Amino acid sequence: MMHVELLAHTPEPERVVAAAAKLCYSRTGASDLSEALDASSISKFLAILGELGHESPLEHMSFTFAVEGVSRVLTHQLVRHRIASYSQQSQRYVRLDHFEYITPPEIAKDAAAVEIFQASMAAAQKSYDTLVEILKPKIEARMIAEGVSPKKASQSAEKAAIEDARFVFPNACETKIVVTMNARSLMNFFRHRCCERAQWEIRALATEMLRLVRQVAPSVFAQAGPACVSGPCSEGVMTCGKIVEIREKFKHL
Repeated sequence: MMHVELLAHTPEPERVVAAAAKLCYSRTGASDLSEALDASSISKFLAILGELGHESPLEHMSFTFAVEGVSRVLTHQLVRHRIASYSQQSQRYVRLDHFEYITPPEIAKDAAAVEIFQASMAAAQKSYDTLVEILKPKIEARMIAEGVSPKKASQSAEKAAIEDARFVFPNACETKIVVTMNARSLMNFFRHRCCERAQWEIRALATEMLRLVRQVAPSVFAQAGPACVSGPCSEGVMTCGKIVEIREKFKHL
């Protein structure tokens, strides 16, 4: 099951953004501007920024998430958002003796589909284990023959074996990742990935991330979500046609 946690964020993020934005139009230093701001003035000023589309100050606010129970299908999409930092569990260094996997909802609804899917996952695990058993002793023996100590040869051989054996694992393989994005990048991420046309798993992740950041910076992310939340649908003829329902959903997220 997907689990998303907000690990850390910029302290007083909305104050930081408001002070940074005000600095652009003031002779006063950012520190003095920050001290002069109260909750009401911060909220009002951020609303004006949103209306003006002045997004660059949002880059001073960052958020770090821990994400677990997601597939490599999701993370392959996630890392395409390049203005971000990622640290993902490595299949080169972590031996997956009993790998977890994500079952798509449509497959989970059908008993016959589930049977085929689970058989495929079991076959992948068996192939992985067998490949490690075949590769490790051969690599280890070769390294010892080359003068490597038995202890180091054993450790290095296992790493080399699982590095190649992992190729049999499917996109369904469960993974864990830590993600850091600034607020401007998050706004772009939400615009694309909260949309109904986004793939179901990354859409669920984006929606949960938005829910978490709204608790910390409600004024900044008040209008965040798919494009149709604050304007017309950006999908043209590919629209889902549920703009009223979607706006209501994100209004009460």
